[in-house]
Amino acid sequence: MPALKVPRREAEPVKRKLKKLGLYDGKRRPKREDDFVLLPVIEDERSYTLGYEVLPVELPFRPERQIYKNLESVLAERLSEDELKYLRRYDVIGDIAVIQIPPELEHRVEDIVFALRKVHPFLKVIARKGFHEGAFRIRDYSIIWGEKRLETVHRENGVEIKVDLSKAFFNPRMKGERYRLAQLVKDGERILIPFAGVLPYALVIARYRKVKITAVELNREAYELGLENIERNRRRLKGEIEFIHGDAFKVLPELPSYDRVISPTPRGVDALSLTLSKAERWLHYYDFVHENEIEAFRQRILEECQKLGRECSVRVKKVSDFKPHVFKVCADIELR
Repeated sequence: MPALKVPRREAEPVKRKLKKLGLYDGKRRPKREDDFVLLPVIEDERSYTLGYEVLPVELPFRPERQIYKNLESVLAERLSEDELKYLRRYDVIGDIAVIQIPPELEHRVEDIVFALRKVHPFLKVIARKGFHEGAFRIRDYSIIWGEKRLETVHRENGVEIKVDLSKAFFNPRMKGERYRLAQLVKDGERILIPFAGVLPYALVIARYRKVKITAVELNREAYELGLENIERNRRRLKGEIEFIHGDAFKVLPELPSYDRVISPTPRGVDALSLTLSKAERWLHYYDFVHENEIEAFRQRILEECQKLGRECSVRVKKVSDFKPHVFKVCADIELR
């Protein structure tokens, strides 16, 4: 959830202004950080035009709202302690909630739907996760409540992202990671993003920075949604986005090198050597790595740099859990 980072001496007048504009999120408490105050705001593009940094942070709910802050708190009176242990993490994408329901909770679907609607009253669709299918990592979904659609507009970091979950992969959990990269980028950079999907990384970076981005995506339906997203956000973007439909392994060898390459690499795809060869200064490479193999992954990157005759430094950070002991990680690689 977004929050404005405001100097402490300005906090009260800014808070009053936010309330007047209808942007202040009264469900959450502000938080002090050194000489700044984080003021909770709703997800609205106007929050990004006030001249203050907007951060994706979790701020505590006010006491009267605590009971509805998550599924467990709503379901505590409906499910046993043993049943609560089987609850899985869920995602909210636009007005669609996506949840996994294990066999142990098959008889509790109605209770779970009730709880989701209580926590997120704006929901229009609740869908159940299936398995990933095909080359484009598209999940199978079944709608268990609401409108019969999997298309929605997801808002994050000051941009609108149209998504159709039946046609294109999208991960809302990378919201904070996309913001982190946008803050690392400097105005004037040339950026390459293969495996770009519906353009979440490109849109967020172009929202904050005056850059030139070249994005590549093979999935035709994701590509079409991405083109629509560029037009949808045209007035919000500081940067430019060139979007190419094609196979990254065929397109990238024909492209020049770039200041920065961001590779949200699909699981099971090895694009390390290819993306390293296109990075002049920075590569942010995502992969799925067992916790016992993170150092080996780092060493492999160093070896690939040596093969290209480049020196590099590598920092590997865990981005999110994938399955027990396996993490989605990002290698921030600085090349010299």
